[in-house]
Amino acid sequence: MGDTPQNVPVQPDLAASIRQARVENAERADAIAETRDLEIVRLKALEGALEPVIDQAPRGADLFDMALTQSEHPRLFLDMLAFVDMAHDKRTYRFFQDTRHGRVLMAESQSIDTIVAAVADYVARRLVERERALTVDSRVVEEPRPQAAEANGPATWPIARPRPRALHFPLTGASESSASAEQPQARPKRGIMRRLGDLLSLLLMLLGAITLALLLGIGGYWAWTARLRDVWAQWVGAPPF
Repeated sequence: MGDTPQNVPVQPDLAASIRQARVENAERADAIAETRDLEIVRLKALEGALEPVIDQAPRGADLFDMALTQSEHPRLFLDMLAFVDMAHDKRTYRFFQDTRHGRVLMAESQSIDTIVAAVADYVARRLVERERALTVDSRVVEEPRPQAAEANGPATWPIARPRPRALHFPLTGASESSASAEQPQARPKRGIMRRLGDLLSLLLMLLGAITLALLLGIGGYWAWTARLRDVWAQWVGAPPF
């Protein structure tokens, strides 16, 4: 038997573990980059197949503008609502559309022709919706045309118009005399109210001043009888009162 001990635990090497983690991270990053490049190549091929379809749209309809985002998960956008990306197998195309009720899968296939047909249907629907919106806007802008009267009479009962009432204007001399008679009556009332208010405020001020003077006198008398008289007698002499 040898002198070396058996089943001795080997101490972990942190540096070796870090090197191994870096190697695995680099391999994973290379694999992700390869798959992303593969997705970009497939989406570019789809973009080339969709260009003739988008070019057939009317020139005035600025609805579609294809853009390929080369991010971690590449997407081929058709407009603000629809896009195409790759599934997890990196071979299947998925055509999505954002609606009010969430994201809807419009088509899913490994064939470019199937996705092109689905995109063509989507473009056609968007163009029809645009034409309908323009038609409604033009109807709103147009002025309403007068309808011809029916032979048997109006379609609805006519609304009776209010009868005009005669306006009675008083004579100029009478109005001036009444106005001149009312003005002197209103002015004395306003003057009396103002005077009463001024008198009341003056009384309140007098009462407040008298109350303050009484409080000051009571406070001074209390201070004199409590403390100041003794202080005066100690330091000055006999208190005056």
